[in-house]
Amino acid sequence: MKQEGRAAGTPATLWDRTRLLASRDVLETALRLFTEQGYDETTIAQIAREAGVSQRTLFRYFGTKEDLLGGNQDRFGQVLADAISEQHAEVGVWEALRAGVVAAQALHDGPEQALKRFRLLHDTATLRAGWLEKRLRFQEDLLPLVKARMDLAVGSTDPAARAVIATVFACLDAASMTWVDNDGKGDLMDLYDECLAAVRGCPTATSQP
Repeated sequence: MKQEGRAAGTPATLWDRTRLLASRDVLETALRLFTEQGYDETTIAQIAREAGVSQRTLFRYFGTKEDLLGGNQDRFGQVLADAISEQHAEVGVWEALRAGVVAAQALHDGPEQALKRFRLLHDTATLRAGWLEKRLRFQEDLLPLVKARMDLAVGSTDPAARAVIATVFACLDAASMTWVDNDGKGDLMDLYDECLAAVRGCPTATSQP
């Protein structure tokens, strides 16, 4: 994933640039090994050795082995929530959530890297299970934001907000699986829009509810 940027207008130091290049080398090495021999079969020691860094350095750049595939997934959830919060109050819930998905997908360093990650995610049972667990947490974190967009009280037991969030994540899953099956042809967000439109029974995914 893209690394978090420095404050606007602040030049990167030599240390910053060196760290960024080293972390990208580690990430590219990890993705290559995961793709060639499988996620579960690849060890942290092997990644560190082939990337030319110590295991200690590797863990300083990436907290866990899972982070080597998808970057810091808490960052994914934060970017998603921030993008939704930044949408104007008049923006509908579906459009706001789509903006969040777009922002989160932009964390990938290009479609080729995203394709490798999605393929590994969908083909590796351990990764898939971990993602589903995190996804449930993300959904709970987004609940207050979505309730506010839907004019629901924070303490409301109305299931509509949970249903909307679950639909968005399910459509993202369906879109990414289709995108992987197509070897990355086409645009992932176009597929997402098609999936959401099919569920909602409307011509465009960004239509207001």
